[in-house]
Amino acid sequence: MLSNNNREQKSPKRRFLLILGVAAFICFCILGLGLIFWKDIPLGSDPTQRKIFGGVILIYAVLRFSRYLRKDPDEVDEA
Repeated sequence: MLSNNNREQKSPKRRFLLILGVAAFICFCILGLGLIFWKDIPLGSDPTQRKIFGGVILIYAVLRFSRYLRKDPDEVDEA
């Protein structure tokens, strides 16, 4: 019989991918917020375009991170 801890532990591969996903989420959030709030950014684009692009990057970060939180269909709970 397996204890509850053994069934709920993630494999090293899944733990690494989760850490990588969290790191990517943080990087995309910093990039998006930087584009929105950094006034002297040397891009030479219109401030409205920068805010829209920063918002799109933030939405992408949230969608990407939500994909990591969903449970894989291959994983079946063993009761």
